[in-house]
Amino acid sequence: MSSIEKVAALVRLGQYLSGDDPALQAVKDRAFQANGWFTHEFIDLSLQNICRYYLDETRLNSWLAGYPAPAVNPRSVGIVAAGNIPLVGFHDWLCGFLSGHQVRLKLSTKDVVLMQHVIDKISEWYPQYAKQTLVQEMLKNCDAYIATGSNNSARYFEYYFAQYPHIIRRNRTSVAILDGTETAEELEALADDVMLYFGLGCRNVTKIFVPDEYNFEALIKGLRKYTYLADHHKYKNNYDYNLALILLNSGLYMANDNIILQESASLFSPLSVLHYSHYADKKVLTEELKANNDLQCIVGHGFTPFGTAQQPSLSDFADGVDTMQFLTSL
Repeated sequence: MSSIEKVAALVRLGQYLSGDDPALQAVKDRAFQANGWFTHEFIDLSLQNICRYYLDETRLNSWLAGYPAPAVNPRSVGIVAAGNIPLVGFHDWLCGFLSGHQVRLKLSTKDVVLMQHVIDKISEWYPQYAKQTLVQEMLKNCDAYIATGSNNSARYFEYYFAQYPHIIRRNRTSVAILDGTETAEELEALADDVMLYFGLGCRNVTKIFVPDEYNFEALIKGLRKYTYLADHHKYKNNYDYNLALILLNSGLYMANDNIILQESASLFSPLSVLHYSHYADKKVLTEELKANNDLQCIVGHGFTPFGTAQQPSLSDFADGVDTMQFLTSL
């Protein structure tokens, strides 16, 4: 298949994923049954963003223009996909598909249903593509690897894949810098960055930096946008557990019904907790954060706009490593 044909196939996929086909609705139901974190709301949001930012014909053609033509002599590329949010491995698969290489995909047990359905639909519509993506449990003897996991699993990936071209991704998170001039609308948009997908994504804000003497009242009010998440039993269990730990340790905190704010130096926070720290000099803070390899993105004035952290473009690569450049250079 040529790039033109593949783009057409992806555009068709976008039309399908943005529609209301009964088969797709049944898959959403099965995905939620298999993983209680994949609510219909967040599955729909993920599909909406994929269709808008990844499967738009104009965006795809403009993005592809910056890379060489698909491989004439395809290699086999093993991709170990994550599963923290719905279809989080889609972008890696998309890059593999468009690069022309054979994709050997190990799906996360948390996100088998949705990814498998996407692959099956493309294979159904375009039988000539069916062998380009193979879903496998073991990824042996590939020519290159892309693996996403925790800091712990990354050590094993580095060991096993050291002799092959590879991209190894580790734990990452996102932060926000507030300056105290944010409007109520911006703080509600920040709530999206914090709370969408229950905060499970690497682009979710897990820590905020605020000026000295910052008044948290408006922020806490903005975060109430997601009070209804307290009705989700898995999320509520985390909230109750983390609040109990803070109380047992006589820790200081602020809270509403859906999130706990706790002062901490750590960029990473437990589920249902948002860390915060004060800063004196925004310029110094910015330089420190930009040099931190644990960060996926920074939200705030002059950075990623409030409310858009979970709307990555085709060029917003995980860990800042250009996946398409890696694949087209094999």
